[in-house]
Amino acid sequence: MDKEHVATLKSLRRLIDTNQKEALKDKINSLENYLLADMIELLEPEKQVVVFRLMDKDTALDVFEHLETEIQQDLLQNFTDERALEFFKGLEPDDRAALMDELPAKVAKKLLLSLSKKEKDLTTLVMGYNAGTAGHIMTPKYISFKQGTTVQDALDKIRMVADEVETIYHLYVTDRTRKLEGMIMLKDLITAEPGALIETVMVENPLHAVHDVKDEVVAKMLQDSDLLAIPIVDKEHRLLGVVTVDDAFDVLEEDAIDREFTTAGFIDFAGKEIDRSRVLTTGKLWEIWRVRVPFLIITLIGGMLAGGVISGFEETLGTFTVLAFFIPVVMDLGGNVGTQSSTIFTRAVALGHIDFKRFIKQWLKEVTVGVTMGLMLGVAGALIAFIWQGDIQLSIVIFTALLFTITIATALGFIVPYLMLKIGADQAAASAPFITTVKDITGLFIFFFLASILML
Repeated sequence: MDKEHVATLKSLRRLIDTNQKEALKDKINSLENYLLADMIELLEPEKQVVVFRLMDKDTALDVFEHLETEIQQDLLQNFTDERALEFFKGLEPDDRAALMDELPAKVAKKLLLSLSKKEKDLTTLVMGYNAGTAGHIMTPKYISFKQGTTVQDALDKIRMVADEVETIYHLYVTDRTRKLEGMIMLKDLITAEPGALIETVMVENPLHAVHDVKDEVVAKMLQDSDLLAIPIVDKEHRLLGVVTVDDAFDVLEEDAIDREFTTAGFIDFAGKEIDRSRVLTTGKLWEIWRVRVPFLIITLIGGMLAGGVISGFEETLGTFTVLAFFIPVVMDLGGNVGTQSSTIFTRAVALGHIDFKRFIKQWLKEVTVGVTMGLMLGVAGALIAFIWQGDIQLSIVIFTALLFTITIATALGFIVPYLMLKIGADQAAASAPFITTVKDITGLFIFFFLASILML
């Protein structure tokens, strides 16, 4: 996220926290709907509802459609009944079906009963197909014509129903039993003679898919073609609906992430991370303790062991008390560098910048960065020590300790969260304690070991 978006998010949080409703309303109205959706996804659930209450109806419905399904589900359960029904009715049937997959049965039933008969039938049609299939992501709202229709009649029908469908650029021709016969591009229909029959301008046997084909297969078909939608048919070749390019894009995006993590040995990564994030941000106190406290105990034990290292070199520390000044320097630099590396890894994973097939190469690059930073900071620390104390041996100790500590911290910062993901642990809660523990013990040991050799 760039600086401007971070500033926008902070501004929204501040206005909500200080209850400046008018200023918040002005801020909301100044944002593009897609950007507002991005900001809402980053807000806490209670703040999300506040923002929606201040939007006008049309903006709220549009923003709601831009949100991830999981956020939509949470919001619906936090809205008043009337507000929830309003948002639900504003969705397309395929979006409603995706939304209802994870909603509690009682809530889903109530939402479904709120629909008109026509919309209920369209929604239940999509819900009847298995998740992960073309049928489950198709929209049953499309424009089709029977054979024998004239171009002029087809254009008149488009004008009447254009607002009710997702796309008017691809039009379909069926026989009297609804079997798919052809497809017409809108531009071809507009340029055709008004009295001509649509059969004369249609493309016969258009690209199509059966409803039980996997959704990623259909999405890939759309990606490889220049079409904006693909018709979905049943086993008897009857037209059921269409999968549009925006739905295909969502499937391809999710599939790319899942495939990347599955290849790397991380099964159902996205689902696990969403569940963990919910627990850590909105879960009960004991649930948060269960995730975080065990790893903090590791840090506590590590701190004791680090103290044991210092105690083991008590004679060295007693002889050269100046070493005490540099202990927090070595520990804090190592800690900050390790945190930097783990944060960089986590963000890169979220953005898809980590190639797990070539992870070792990327890890070695991070280690190289650590070595170069260790050299620079080691020289800076050694110069300060020499100017202050005039002791070349102390300078060598500081330089070497910082070089090794920073290199180890960067190596751990990448490899530890990777290993946590690999074994299925919560890398957000586990990485920092492991990195801190290992880095502190090794950094202090190197620091005092060198001091005991070079300065005694």
